[in-house]
Amino acid sequence: MTHSKRLGIIGAGKIGTAIARVAVAAGYDVAISGSGPADRIALTVNVLAPGARATVTEEVVRRADLLILTVPTHHFRKLPRDLFTGKIVVDAMNYWEPIDGDDPELAAAPYGSSPVVQEHFRSARVVKSLNQLGYHEFEENRRGPGSLDRVAVAAAGDDPEAVARVLQLIEHLGFDAIDAGDLDAGIALGPDGAAFGVAYNADQLTGLLWPENSSNAERSDERTDRGATVRTRLDRADLKKLASGAAP
Repeated sequence: MTHSKRLGIIGAGKIGTAIARVAVAAGYDVAISGSGPADRIALTVNVLAPGARATVTEEVVRRADLLILTVPTHHFRKLPRDLFTGKIVVDAMNYWEPIDGDDPELAAAPYGSSPVVQEHFRSARVVKSLNQLGYHEFEENRRGPGSLDRVAVAAAGDDPEAVARVLQLIEHLGFDAIDAGDLDAGIALGPDGAAFGVAYNADQLTGLLWPENSSNAERSDERTDRGATVRTRLDRADLKKLASGAAP
């Protein structure tokens, strides 16, 4: 199936503009918004993401079905709950208490911030991805298909079609795409998670997220194929171990 190469980014900070630069280089038609009028970020976008278009959030959402949310995590609740109805929303945010402040709901979330984001935007199709690397690594590590030193990026979500679209985006951006499982599995991609902050290759990242050997008797036999290799899902106990950096 052919999909539009329009991409919307909500958040014009370091990570948003870095993804915009790489997406423009990959041939995407990119629109990006900040928290206010378009002219407030126009110069920033022209300098840091040439080829992308600065506009308002409502226009970003209207023109693209695939959106990336890169606002500071403590700001996502300021967006209307129905803003992303029917859209695929990539949650590229990470909750950092020193930056985002004390947020009891996010701090206590057993499977990371993305289930909380999905609960807020119930009519959206949330996928956790593009948050495991630093903003500077998107340009430094992007490679063409088949490159031996290609870095892998994972995506986790409950909607198979939405995850497949994000995996396709990851490949277009210059990374090997790994299906991490359902949205709860996104905890492994966030701060303190096993996959966070390290530029793994596809085999290494797959090994972390989908270990082939486990003595865990409660491992699920459910299978999924979203355009990536068919892998066995991790159960919730394994997810908690991955989040702490321990081997399942």
